[in-house]
Amino acid sequence: MVVGVVAGAAVLALIFVVVVFKLMWRVAEPNEALIISGSKHRTEGLEEGMGFRIVTGRGTLVLPGVQAVRKLSLDLNETELSVECVTHQGIPLKVRGVVIFKVGDDFVSIANAGRRFLDQQKLMAERVHNVFAGHLRSIVGGLTVEDMIRDRDKLTGQTRAACGTEMEKLGLIVDSLQIHEIEDPTGYIKNLAMPHAAAVQRDARIAQAEANRLATEAEQQAAARMSEATRDSEILQAGYQAERDKASAKARQAGPLADAGARQEVVVQETRVAELEAHRREQQLQADVRKPADAKAYEKRTLAEAERDVRISAAQAKARETELAAAAEATRVKTAAGAEAEATKARGAAAATATRATGEAEAAARQARGLAVAESTRAKGLAEAEAIKARAAALAENPDAVVAQQLAEKWPEIVEAGAGAFGNVEHMVLLNGADGMSDMFAKALTMGGTGLGLARQLLASMNTNGAGPNGTAANGSPAVGSVPAPRPVHVPVDGSDDDRSDGGPGNRGGGKKG
Repeated sequence: MVVGVVAGAAVLALIFVVVVFKLMWRVAEPNEALIISGSKHRTEGLEEGMGFRIVTGRGTLVLPGVQAVRKLSLDLNETELSVECVTHQGIPLKVRGVVIFKVGDDFVSIANAGRRFLDQQKLMAERVHNVFAGHLRSIVGGLTVEDMIRDRDKLTGQTRAACGTEMEKLGLIVDSLQIHEIEDPTGYIKNLAMPHAAAVQRDARIAQAEANRLATEAEQQAAARMSEATRDSEILQAGYQAERDKASAKARQAGPLADAGARQEVVVQETRVAELEAHRREQQLQADVRKPADAKAYEKRTLAEAERDVRISAAQAKARETELAAAAEATRVKTAAGAEAEATKARGAAAATATRATGEAEAAARQARGLAVAESTRAKGLAEAEAIKARAAALAENPDAVVAQQLAEKWPEIVEAGAGAFGNVEHMVLLNGADGMSDMFAKALTMGGTGLGLARQLLASMNTNGAGPNGTAANGSPAVGSVPAPRPVHVPVDGSDDDRSDGGPGNRGGGKKG
């Protein structure tokens, strides 16, 4: 009985001890910190006399009624940022982001957070938002919109650095700070993006156009290859059809071609027979007509050449005779001139001798001078007689040449006499200018040709008694009766071709005639 009571008491005592221990033993969860106050405790890293103890991750005994135990959450917290800011350029912006924070794991951070947020843990996010909003406005005020857009990490880093001290005092650490969006109510960012968007749109259109061009080229090339294949197929089909048609036509024309070939052989043979007949006739014509005609032509040509050679030989002989006669005459005239020169020299010598011997040689000098003069006169007479005789012979042979020589010697006097007709002209009117003057002088000079005709008439009149039955002289020169009288030539002053001497229509200029 006593043993049962003792055992029951022990069990009750054990139960009581367990219950009391359970009420006194507190264990901190991994995501919380126990802050025990009510007695003086000393915690590592904290100043003495803080008045509370911090327990994390383990259990501890708490005296009920003596000590108070409260929990501080170590979980992550976040707060949304929506801050209206103004940039360094004065452009209003609205920055949206999120801050993820928690109480620090060290005892100092837990103590700082416990002192500030132990009974106000729900207000922790609001306090953090206020801290970050103030610093974010300050940082954005020193940046430009371009800096914020192009380097958001810079904005985030500066914000975290600016809030670090204050967050440390609050016992909080920032795990993450993200800037989600920058709103631009004025459209500044949109305007900044428009040039780039236009460039991108331009490049996109260019790329699309290039792609369309390449696609079109590929389609055209494919269509061309299809057309080429169709063409080749049609050409092959047409070639095969042509071969079939050709074979059919050849088969249909086999009979007519055979008949035509036979007729062609007949025509060829007939043509050969005709060619042989024509060749035979040509040979016959050569023997009967052409060769006799060639022989006659050769005979006539040979006789004509022989006659021509005879005439040429006679003319050459006559020319040689005339040349020899002229050479003889020239030799005679030269001899006469030499004799006269010798006589002159002799006269000079005689004069010199007479000068030296004036007295005694006067008679001899006069006799010598008389003899020299007589000899010179005799030689001159003989020379003139020979010249007249030679000229008469030359006149008989070629009167035209003699007359031409005489006219050539007297040509200056003839021209001067012809031009003298203009000496008495007081006024002269020429209708056709310089051409009329040239014409007039040319006609005046042609008077020498008229003189040649008159000389021929005079020569012919000298041989009137010796004219032959055909109107020629015995020596071959023209007789008087065979030469017509020359027509008088009138040269009008005005240059016209009218040879009338009165003042009629031919004298168009009305000028005077010399």
